[in-house]
Parts: sequence; structure tokens; C-alpha cells
Amino acid sequence: MGGCGPDRGTAETLLLRQANRHGLIAGATGTGKTVTLQTLAESLSLAGVPVFLADVKGDLAGLSQPGDPTGKLHGAFAARAEQIGMALHYQSVPVVFWDVWGESGHLVRTTPAEMGPLLLSRLLGLTAVQEGVLNIAFRVADEEGLPLLDLKDLQAMLLWVGQNAPALSLRYGNVSAASVGAIQRALLVLEGEGGDRLFGEPALALSDLMRCDSSGRGVVNILSAERLMNAPRLYATFLLWLLSELFEQLPEIGDPDKPRMAFFFDEAHLLFNDAPKALIDKVERVARLIRSKGVSVWFISQSPTDIPDPVLSQLGNRVQHALRAFTARDQKALRDAAQNYRPNPEFDIAEAIQQVVTGEAVTSFLEAKGAPGIAQRTLIRPPLSRLGPIAPEERAALMEQSGMGARYDRAIDRDSAHEMLARRTGIDADPDAGAGEFRQARRYQPGGAKPASPRTGGSRSDSIAETFGKSLARQLGTKGGQALVRGILGSLTRRR
Repeated sequence: MGGCGPDRGTAETLLLRQANRHGLIAGATGTGKTVTLQTLAESLSLAGVPVFLADVKGDLAGLSQPGDPTGKLHGAFAARAEQIGMALHYQSVPVVFWDVWGESGHLVRTTPAEMGPLLLSRLLGLTAVQEGVLNIAFRVADEEGLPLLDLKDLQAMLLWVGQNAPALSLRYGNVSAASVGAIQRALLVLEGEGGDRLFGEPALALSDLMRCDSSGRGVVNILSAERLMNAPRLYATFLLWLLSELFEQLPEIGDPDKPRMAFFFDEAHLLFNDAPKALIDKVERVARLIRSKGVSVWFISQSPTDIPDPVLSQLGNRVQHALRAFTARDQKALRDAAQNYRPNPEFDIAEAIQQVVTGEAVTSFLEAKGAPGIAQRTLIRPPLSRLGPIAPEERAALMEQSGMGARYDRAIDRDSAHEMLARRTGIDADPDAGAGEFRQARRYQPGGAKPASPRTGGSRSDSIAETFGKSLARQLGTKGGQALVRGILGSLTRRR
């Protein structure tokens, strides 16, 4: 990303070596945050850095198409390019579309086992007591070898836990029927909102997000979030899960010359609204430590005050678009935003944040040695790709060409907790039936016989087998060995 002051002064540039120190894009509605995000994503892609971002308004799909030299915006873009001394060469970047519902992109899924009880509790809005019961259900599933791969697995497991509550309570703590019922109701609400589409297999493989095309440009992965934003807790939980997966799976690489991946959290305030302190602490830990794994994390929100201070302190690269100060609260937010910048003796930062126009921002990027740069008033360069949405036929063509459809567009229902619990009762498992079939579930007996291992199916293709590998390895526990260990945002407990 580049730009310069209104007087065509020194260019402001984000150094690739400092890009994985994380960043913030803030500003009121309509001040240019989306264009700034688009130019950053372009620049990182052209530098060979894969990108993941959520498209909450449908505007960012234009990254897949070159800008139009005959379009109505070309005159303004050309004038801005001349003003800052930039050559304007329109071009697109490689894009893959993803969608939880599979309508505007390839289906993206995870499993309850991989998401873990902490994030699921946040997603379902559970109380501390209900979260404890959910943790017990996960622990018992680990010890009994019952893979939780989709929503019906979790529903069946909770019913089994409720029916065996007396024995489980003696071993793990109180399991009340009321708590189990409350969790089941929350799962029904989630299912009614379409959240059940998120859970299942094949689960998303991170290697499919961290790719470059044949010319070395990083692939920009765009999550269609227009519909997803109607379920803000689902949106926030999914992005937090994906960030935790990156943290857990990627190896330490120290201080790379450029990020291995850039991750953008749009509408970042949704991540922290009503979030318990324990979750915020873990997000702060991820933000602090994931830098050494080569992941650049950017938060986009209206005000820096939307981000908790422990997380905000990790964001060394900052782009602050205009803030309005109509109320006392707005004025305090403006002062707080100004204090986050290294002072510039040439202008008052608080006044500048109020005065910058659309396409202009107060910026501070980390310098070569990692010190915060002095705040500058910066003109944002025009995007090289199309600004705005694309036509449905253009999206369909890109999805056809991506190669991801064969791997993810068809769901697979493996042998898991739902079917295993059905066999224990001698009832045939009906894949379309709910968990209510398991009325005579086997009573819990610690140390009892283990169920049969899940079938892997020799007819699966190599790519599907690779996708299954991680969830299988992480879901099958043994009583004599180590129980399932989840990611930092799933569970921090590990038991032998």
C-alpha cells in the first residue's frame, strides 16, 4: 500500500517486513475504509502474500476484475494517481470465493470437535454453568471415541450425556437436565439460522487458503458475509476459529521478509461485543504470538475504542480515516484515537482526524527497525482492481475455475457419534433423523468397551482423505493416552 501527503510529499509505504506486526483500519461510515482494505489486499497479493477477508457489503468482489479505464470513476482515480505521482495500471488479483451457505462461494465448514467448547459456548450464548456441561460432553466424547463431526453428532452426544447424568456428575461435576436442555434449544436456534451448514465435512484445509497462483501472486480468499452478518455471533465465532487454526497449525518462522498470510477482520467490534474476559485474553495472546508464525492480522472498525486495549497495543500499523465528534462520547473517542499516534509537530492529530476527507487518512506505519512512524496525513492510492460488486455470471465463472468445488461443494457424512450411539442401542441410524432416537442409550460406565473406530472408506480420493486426516487425528482419544487437545480458542486443557 502506498500514498503521500496532499502536497505530494514523501510517500507513505507499508514495509513488507513490518506487515506481520498487525494493523488497524478505522473511521466513520463512508470515509473510505473499504477502499483502503482493497488497496492493502491488492498490494499484499501482488507481493506474493495470500489474503483472507470477509466481504460484508459485497463490494470487495471487484478485486477479481481489473479496473475500468472507461468507467465513471476513472477520471477521479487518474487525477489522484497523478497527484501522488503513481502510475495507474489497472489489474485484477487471483480470488477464491467462500460462503458458509454455499450460495456465493464454495462451502466452508469446520467440525464441532475442531471449534471446541469455548467458541461454541460463545456462539450459542451459553452461561458459565452451561459451558461447563458442554465441556463435559466434549471430554466424554473424547474418552469414548465418539467423533463430533456435525451438529447432529453434538445433539446426540448431549442427549446421551443427559441420560447418563448421575454417573457423569460423580466423575466430572454436576450435569443437570436443565443445562442440557438449554444447550439443545440453543442448537435448534442455530440450526434454524442455517448455522448447521457450517458444521460438517470436508472441513476447510488451511493449505487451500495459503496459496499463490502461477505468477507468484497471493490468492485473495473472500468470505461472502452479506448474509452472514445477519447472524453476527456466527460471523465473529467463525473468524475467531479460523484465526485460532492458523495459530495452532502454522510453525514458528521467526521474523520473515514478508507475511505468510494476511488476515482481515472487518466489523471487528462484533468480535468483542459481550465477549467474556477469558476469550478476550486468548485473542490478545493469539494476536501477540501469531506474528512469529508469519500471519498479519488487521482489524477494521469505526473507532479504535472498539478494540480492547490489550489487542489494540499489538497493532503497530494504523490507518485512521475521519471520525466525527458530535457528542461527548465521540469527543473522548477522538482524543483516545489521537493519543495512539506518534505526534507530528506539523499538525494536531485530533484536528487532522476530523478534517481528513474521503480517500485521505492519518497513517502511521512501522519503520524499518520496528519503531512507530510519525503520524502523517496521507492520500490513499486508487485501487487497481474494480471498485464495487461483480455480476453473478462473473462470480460463477471464477468459482468454476478455482478448482475448489470438487473438494468442498459436496458434503460427506462419515460414521461418527450419531451413528455410533445408534448402534449401541441396536437402532439403525437414520442420517436424516434427529438426536431424539437415542432414548435407550447405553448407561455410562467408565472404562467400558470402546466403540469401533470410524470407517475411512477406501474409495475416497486423496484430496478428501487429506482433508479428513486432521479431524480424525484430533478426535480419536483413548482413556490410557492423551485426551483431545484443541486449539488455544477451543480448549487449553490437556489431560493424561
